Parts: sequence; C-alpha cells; structure tokens
Amino acid sequence: MDTVMVAVGVISLILLVLGLGTWVFAGLVIVALGSLVWLGDFSLDRAGLILSRILFRAGSSWELSAIPLFIFMGELIFRSNISERLFRGLEPWTNRVPGGILHTNVVGCALFAAVSGSSAATTATIGKITTTELARRGYDRNLSIGSLAGAGSLGLLIPPSIVMIVYGVQAEVSISQLFMAGVLPGILIALLYSGYIVAITLKQPHKAPRSVDVTATFLQSLWLLSPVLLLIALVMGSIYSGVATPSEAAAVGVAATLVLLGCERQLSWNMFREALAGTVLSATMVCSILVAAALLSTAMGYLHLPRELASYIASLELSPAMLLLALALFYIVLGLFLDGISITVMSLPITLPIVILGGFDPLWFGVFLVIMVELGQITPPVGFNLFVLQGLTGERIGRVAYSAIPFFLLMCVAALLVSIFPEIALWLPHKLTG
Repeated sequence: MDTVMVAVGVISLILLVLGLGTWVFAGLVIVALGSLVWLGDFSLDRAGLILSRILFRAGSSWELSAIPLFIFMGELIFRSNISERLFRGLEPWTNRVPGGILHTNVVGCALFAAVSGSSAATTATIGKITTTELARRGYDRNLSIGSLAGAGSLGLLIPPSIVMIVYGVQAEVSISQLFMAGVLPGILIALLYSGYIVAITLKQPHKAPRSVDVTATFLQSLWLLSPVLLLIALVMGSIYSGVATPSEAAAVGVAATLVLLGCERQLSWNMFREALAGTVLSATMVCSILVAAALLSTAMGYLHLPRELASYIASLELSPAMLLLALALFYIVLGLFLDGISITVMSLPITLPIVILGGFDPLWFGVFLVIMVELGQITPPVGFNLFVLQGLTGERIGRVAYSAIPFFLLMCVAALLVSIFPEIALWLPHKLTG
C-alpha cells in the first residue's frame, strides 16, 4: 500500500478512536492492532503474537519505575505544608523586586518542579497558596493567573520530569542526560517570565502593589525553604554525581520525603493512603499509555511508515529551520487536543526518525519536544494547567486562557532561542559527562 495512504489510514484511526472518547491507552492498542491487520495485511494471530511480546518487554522496563516514585513524592509534598512554607520563604526575596510577590509564582513553581516532575501538580500546589494571597493583596488578577499558568508548566521541563522519562524510554536516550539538558532551558524560561513581570509592573505599578506585611526575615526564609532545597539537593545531586540512576534517585527522594514529613510530625496514615491512591491512579495512567505507545511504535515499524515518511521529507530538501518550524506547528496543533504524555508517545515513532535524518541531536530534540508539550499545557481546549487554575480561581476558562497568552508567547521565544543556540540545552550534559 502507498505510504501516504498508510499514513492517512493511521491518522484516521487515531482521530476516530479519540473522537469516540476512547481511553488513550486503549485507543493506542486499537490503532496498533488495526494498523497491522487492516493496513499491513497481517493475520490477527500474527499481529497479536507480535504485540504480546512487545507488551511484556515494554512493561518490564526498569526505567519506568522512576515514574510512580516521582509521582508519589509529589503527592506527599502536595498534602503537606511545604508549599505554604515555600511561599513564605520566597516572600522576603521577591518583595523588593518590581512585581513583588508575583515572582513567587515563577520561582516557587521552578523550585517545586525540581521535586515533583508534574506540571499539574506544580500548578495546583503553588496555586493553592499564591492565588488567594495575591488576590488578597490587590495584585492584578490576569497577571497572577497568567504567570502561574506559564510557570506551572515548568514541571515538565525542570528535572525530574515525567515527560522526559517517557521520552528517554521511547527514544533510548539517557534519562540522566535529559535531566541535565532541561536545567538551563528551564531557568531561561523562568527568567523570561520574571523579566516580563518586572517590565509590565514598572510600566504599570498598580498591577503589583508593594506588600508591607512580610513576616519572615531573610534568615527565617532560608529555614522555610530548607525542605525543598534539601530534597532538590538529594535527588538531583545523586543523579548528577553519578551515585544513582534516575530510578534510584526517585527512591532516594521518596525516602527523604517520608523521613522529613515524619520528623515534622506531618506524616499520617490518612496522608500516606491518599498519596498512595493518587500515585496508583496517575502512574497507572502514564505507564499504560507508555506501554501502549510501544505497541503503536512497533506497528509503525512493521508498516515501514517512519522510514518511508522520513525519506519522503528528506526528498523535500527542507532546511533545518523549515523542518523545525513544521514540527513546532505540528506539536502546537496536537497540544490543542492532547495531554503531554499522549503527544509524546503518539508522535515520536514518526517524528524521531525524521529528526535524526535531519541531523538533529536526539538529546536536544527531547528538550525542544518538552517545550512544545509545555505550550499545550496552556492552550485551550485541552490545556491541563488552565483547568487546574479554573478550579483554583473559579474564573471562566476563557479568562484563564487569555491571561496565559503573554506567557505562551514567551515560551515560544524560549523555543526559538533553544533552536538558534542548541548549546543552551547541550552545554550542561556535555560538561558534566564529557
């Protein structure tokens, strides 16, 4: 069958199963099986035998164990008072800067992202404190909501990132190096956000009235920030020093979190049970999608679709810039309808061979892809961060989406800078690993 017809058939199957409201992992299995049987002329027995082997191999991947552990760590922190202490600890440092405690949205999300790995968890945890406090102190509502929507997406980029683990498993790229590659781009985006807040509040000071009721001194603030800083140091330090793999570092993080909450008398059986239940739900969803994506990737390989499409795009002789622009538009459109993990697992079997053929580093592309996925977190109609903020603030989804527009554009600027200067992503892993 012609490659174009096969591609159209696969895309049609995907749109059909998603349009019917099928669960993503079930939809991926249906598309994988249907593609082999209907488009590849495989017998049902042969297709089932192929997919059963892939199912076992993908499900027993050691790297996947990091996902439930990092989710469990985030669930425990979410149910503690660490997020409240994080806000109070950042307050003395941000109150003197133009924009005031609006910067706690950006810095707080960046710090929490380094112990969570989830965009939605980062947005919800920081937002449950800052949205109320910023409203009480008269800060501009749109700027407050928009900065939180944008900064919350840093949970996908700043390590440990669950999406990066998913990408690393699929693309067979070192997860440790992916974590290193995400640090500087994450800091770059945070600086762009804070720079925008400074610029807009210098021009319109009424959007960020100076607070006078800061209760913590600088010394006290360091004590308040110490739990998050300690967890970051333990998790990321163990990875970057080579002492632990990402999966082992996740176990270190969970153990440290349990000890910390136990010492502070915050750990209870109810908290542990609720965190464990939330972890089971989230981790089952993520891992089942990832395993189903391995089935789809295998099916695409048997149909020779990635190789044929890569060859076709290569024949178009697109410049690297045009290829990246096409991929960026493709991912932005996907982000309108799918969550980040689904985007990654469904697109990678097709886009990764094209990227490698185009001469791009798979490590760098992982960072570029995560930034594209971040954009999808703040674009309607399926922007998860927007839904989280709607629930926190009670505002209409239209207003939440409108407030996020400047930060969407700033993230596009970050993607452009990372594309023009790939060393922003590659310098740290090359420096640390030689």
